[in-house]
Amino acid sequence: MKQYILITGASSGIGYEMAQQLAALKYNLILTARSEDKLTAMQQELSFKYGITVQYIAKDLSKTEQATQLFDEIKGAGYQVSHLVNNAGFGDYGSFLETSLEKELKMIDLNISSLVILTKLFANDMAARKSGRIMNVSSVIAYLPFPYQSVYSATKSFVLAFSETLAAELEGSGIVVTTLAPGVTETAFISPEMRETNLLKSNKPTPVKTVATEGVKLLLNGKGKKIVGFQNRFNSILAGILPDPVMMKIKMKLATVQ
Repeated sequence: MKQYILITGASSGIGYEMAQQLAALKYNLILTARSEDKLTAMQQELSFKYGITVQYIAKDLSKTEQATQLFDEIKGAGYQVSHLVNNAGFGDYGSFLETSLEKELKMIDLNISSLVILTKLFANDMAARKSGRIMNVSSVIAYLPFPYQSVYSATKSFVLAFSETLAAELEGSGIVVTTLAPGVTETAFISPEMRETNLLKSNKPTPVKTVATEGVKLLLNGKGKKIVGFQNRFNSILAGILPDPVMMKIKMKLATVQ
């Protein structure tokens, strides 16, 4: 049976770049995102350029029922998912008292609930075959929760904790669960407001292709978790050394506009 790598959030950013790199390595792909037009264009480009099979299924995973629908449609079509990349997600920047509750609840559904649904459903399939790899995209913010990104920080902390513990549970089952933790990456994720913060003014975002390259390596051959970038790894270690009040003052300064 032909096997596929499933990438959520595949139409832009890290997911898009990972799809490009995996296609170049001749892996067959199933792509999902909200924009059917973008997915159609990717299917035509990648299948023609690399001679691989590319399927796509347009879904809005901020609606958790569509995560279950995605699994059912893949199973119904007879596609076998050997690798799952839970990449879809979004964040927000702003004072918690002023940000949209509706948007934050959708963020929780996308970043957490749909990720858990897809992981559980595909992991059970993989367990039956005693083979499979799942990579969940967290963030360095899971190690360094940031003011003005409170809900987003919490969702990525969940992804990290969930992935680490699941990896331990599934050890020896044939399923490998890994966690990719990028820092600030040069994608549309960075809003104009975020670009005005001290953090973005003092730290250049990582090119998205660099993050995708690390993600592909981790997905195909890696184990455990990978924080992308030396500075991000250093900062995550620093957070475990400095007293919490001191670290939070530093982060508060970085998160604000001068």
